[in-house]
Amino acid sequence: MYGDSTAARKRVGQLREQAGDIRATADRLVASAESVPWHGRAAESMRARIKERAAHLRTAAAAHDTAADSLARHLGEVDRLKDAIEVRERKANSLVEDARARAAQDGRAPTPDATEDDEERALLAFSPPPAGHLDWLTAELPGL
Repeated sequence: MYGDSTAARKRVGQLREQAGDIRATADRLVASAESVPWHGRAAESMRARIKERAAHLRTAAAAHDTAADSLARHLGEVDRLKDAIEVRERKANSLVEDARARAAQDGRAPTPDATEDDEERALLAFSPPPAGHLDWLTAELPGL
């Protein structure tokens, strides 16, 4: 298998949490600037700059959300491929075991040269990729 996606899923959660924290910081910053009992052009200029900075923080928070969404989609695709690998591996192993059982039942050696049937020969000659390997998705085998 290509690894456990638990750590990456944890990172998705961390990115979402960081996005929320950044937004909350932006909100607190604006609220603090608005609550300052200071008036005049300088005060309005300060408040405008704080709102501008808060908008930048919200943009950074949105980037965190986008990264979390992208990573979550990627993990979904990884899981889909891992499941497909598992299904093909299980089916291939079953086909090969059935071919070996048929050979044993017929009193033949479970080797490719012990049969004249092309599909049976391919099953008996099959050299499987390592367990969980991506090559299972492209392995060619009769019945697979």
